[in-house]
Amino acid sequence: MYWITGNESVTSVPFQGEQKLCIFVSRITRTMSTHFHAFPPELQSSETPTNFTFPFSYTPHWLSEIATKEIQHHLETQTEWEHNFGLEDDAQEGAIGKMFGVLVVENLNGEIGYLAAFSGKLANSNHHRFFVPPVFDMLKEDGFYRIGEEELNGINREVKRLESDEEYLSLKTTLGELEAKATTEIEEAKAIYKEARKLRRQRKAEAKETLNEEDYITLMKKQSRESQLQQEDIKRITQEWKEKTFTIREKLADYDSQLQALKTERKQKSAALQQQLFEQYTFLNRDRKEKSLQAIFKHDLNIQPPAGAGECAAPKLLQYAFCHQLRPLAMAEFWWGKSPSSQIRKHGNFYPSCRSKCEPILNHMLEGIPLEQKMGAISTPVRKELEIIFEDEHIALINKPHEFLSVPGKDVSDSVLARMQKKYPEATGPLLVHRLDMSTSGLLLMAKTKDAHKNLQEQFAKRTVKKRYKAILEGVVEKNEGLIDLPLRVDLDNRPHQLVCYEYGKPAQTHFEVVERSATHTLVNFYPITGRTHQLRMHAAHQLGLNAPMVGDNLYGQPSDRLYLHAEAIAFEHPANGERMEFELPAEFGLGTPVSNSETQEAVI
Repeated sequence: MYWITGNESVTSVPFQGEQKLCIFVSRITRTMSTHFHAFPPELQSSETPTNFTFPFSYTPHWLSEIATKEIQHHLETQTEWEHNFGLEDDAQEGAIGKMFGVLVVENLNGEIGYLAAFSGKLANSNHHRFFVPPVFDMLKEDGFYRIGEEELNGINREVKRLESDEEYLSLKTTLGELEAKATTEIEEAKAIYKEARKLRRQRKAEAKETLNEEDYITLMKKQSRESQLQQEDIKRITQEWKEKTFTIREKLADYDSQLQALKTERKQKSAALQQQLFEQYTFLNRDRKEKSLQAIFKHDLNIQPPAGAGECAAPKLLQYAFCHQLRPLAMAEFWWGKSPSSQIRKHGNFYPSCRSKCEPILNHMLEGIPLEQKMGAISTPVRKELEIIFEDEHIALINKPHEFLSVPGKDVSDSVLARMQKKYPEATGPLLVHRLDMSTSGLLLMAKTKDAHKNLQEQFAKRTVKKRYKAILEGVVEKNEGLIDLPLRVDLDNRPHQLVCYEYGKPAQTHFEVVERSATHTLVNFYPITGRTHQLRMHAAHQLGLNAPMVGDNLYGQPSDRLYLHAEAIAFEHPANGERMEFELPAEFGLGTPVSNSETQEAVI
């Protein structure tokens, strides 16, 4: 392998474990007339990938890693523009991290190099010397988007002016105060009426026993009149308050009418501008076949393109390559800067392309190009039988291996459920009581009867089932134990990833305790209180959780030979006799277990 220094000298460095050659190249100053950055002569004879990177699940090719190091060095040293990535402790306010992409390509002369791109805009611009241009420049000064954006900004300013108008705010305050007084007075009148009605009912019951018919009729008429007067009094008070607030309501209605008209206009103009913007995006593929954004989403998928579609790094890179007759060889994307508050994004880590915005576009752009991995490929372990930890006529406890499905998937039928259905053909009910992620190993509980399944499900619902998971985390967790409380929901733009969301997320709590630490990793026990999708993985990786992703977590961390997460212990009441049962299946890994990136790791993103 090679170590390229600033003066382009070459030094051989040794292998690291079973990792493939990894080459670091410091930034080499070159004069470039295009956005094609040629690799130095020493790398031009390097072996190139046979198939192109599968964008949604990959281990970066070593040429992509070289290019990535150069891009990152450029980001650290360039002085042409300023963008707050939030990499300094005193620069967190207003910081915005950014996804960057690299595309290793070959030109018509057989020269190998790379292209660089960023998602969205960078430093309030679409154009920077080092990076390829956008598919369409929406930020062009005299372009329709800028003009339309300014119109929308004008509407926003007018909305803000009206909403902060002193008279408008004063009217709202006054109306609120009057309505509060009205409510109090009306409720008092209703309370008097309710108490009087109660007394009238009592008098009516007593009168039936003590009064003659004539006196009884007279009393009923009197009470009826009393009730009518009290109801009329409530109506009078209500009407008086309506009259007192009528003028204020009219003035506020005028303001609200203006605001509603502006917001309707804004919505219509925004939709029209977005539609016009979508019409500008047309994407090429290897055969230089064009396809518009509208055709990709609306015509093919019958959905509206999501905002920002076409602005991600991957489509930019491929579009530039096809426009300039460059053959794509490999691709990778990495995050640079502060992590978003909801997603898991670690500075400098590689990530797959997003599903909602990029997948439909990339399906067109990569048409006909052989990929390293088919979408949804799963590597299942070769096992003749699943290990049964315990069983009786009511339940069974399974040792689920990692990278093995709990239930059949879209393209793979082999699973714990499928095998248990075959093993226990006379079993009734849904069998599995809960699930483990495909990549998670450990104890999985099964019910052989409907009654047992119902009982165990109720125990899970009441949270009386106790589970313990073992995991190895990237990084050193300082706290010895604690509670992680981060609500979660699915990332609608990038399923099956989860987001931390305090507005729409479901409650998710996990207790943790540190078992052991090394200089670079932490062995922990997790005790989930709730059971949300990817809860432990999110709570480990998120910056507000332990900020230390699990080793091998290809969704929220970095790939390895496996996900180092194991369902180690479970305790529950036997569904037939109520006996408390506890089982433990120690993890086969610990901090002494050698872990490494796996270049053949297959997983579903």
